[in-house]
Amino acid sequence: MGMVRRRTRRRTAMVVGGAAYAAGRGRGGGQEEPQDDQGYAEAPPPAPPPPAPSADDATGELERLASLHTSGALSDDEFAAAKQKVLGA
Repeated sequence: MGMVRRRTRRRTAMVVGGAAYAAGRGRGGGQEEPQDDQGYAEAPPPAPPPPAPSADDATGELERLASLHTSGALSDDEFAAAKQKVLGA
């Protein structure tokens, strides 16, 4: 009788362990992170710099800033700083 109980416990442990393993594999998408020589995950490559704004983008941004300034959301100093940033000066 003790033999049957032991087998049942082993089988239950194997089923539970297998389910946990499958769930872990499914959550990660089955892909491992690339690692360096010491086993640490490598950092992702840096994002490319944003493209330079075109004249249309700058005009639209200046209009948006002007509307924020007239509505009172931006102070005079904040508006001037943001305008200089958009104009690239």
